[in-house]
Amino acid sequence: MHVTPKRLSDFKVLAFDTYGTLIDWETGIYQSLLPLIEQAGLQAHPRDAILETFARHEADQQTQTPDMVYMQLLAVVYHRLAREWGVQVSAEAANTFGASVPDWPEFTDSPHALQYLKRHFRIVTLTNCDRLSYRGSNLRLRVAFDGIYTAQDIGSYKPNPRNFDYLLQRLQDDFGLGPGDVLHTAQSLFHDHAPANAFGLASAWIDRRHANEGWGATLPPAGSPRWDFRFDSLLAMARAHQAEQAVAS
Repeated sequence: MHVTPKRLSDFKVLAFDTYGTLIDWETGIYQSLLPLIEQAGLQAHPRDAILETFARHEADQQTQTPDMVYMQLLAVVYHRLAREWGVQVSAEAANTFGASVPDWPEFTDSPHALQYLKRHFRIVTLTNCDRLSYRGSNLRLRVAFDGIYTAQDIGSYKPNPRNFDYLLQRLQDDFGLGPGDVLHTAQSLFHDHAPANAFGLASAWIDRRHANEGWGATLPPAGSPRWDFRFDSLLAMARAHQAEQAVAS
């Protein structure tokens, strides 16, 4: 039975999504797609319309080829977008997009907030990225995670339940922590909060798109996923924890 916690400090580990939560993947995706967007003559299309098309192809490809390494999967998605938009692209252009993840910028508050939160929690990430690409993102975040669990390690992509099984098993094996110790911390209701609900995990919604309508680079979730905490940014979450600590002292 899911019991809503009252405090962030009730938890021992924060299990982060990275892309969309810590890394501004929508900006990264859009900027990296600009050559294709220009080739297809779609510069006047709204950014979110481009991102929604990306989300549809990415999610479908992840379902079709769950064991494909993410940088390779992105290259396939690039070819799929080109076909939908009626243009021809080279393998080199697609591979360049596939290798663009390390160039995707961090949210400006992510490094400082992570450094603060690491002083109070174990921090891990459950990411749909591959190991090599993630190294570049980790440098941008400037924090040492206690665990980095990638789709490449698991052989499937969120929201597949296998990824959450893997997360919980690793937390148990590596740290002796159980589901009640975990606060899953993420932006995507589709990739993260819906499956976290299915596992009975508490979650914190980092609502990076609070100023925008629609779903951007993620598919809409099935049903109405719940969350236990909601913040507009990771900095707001860190400040909420600081406030808890001040009251406790």
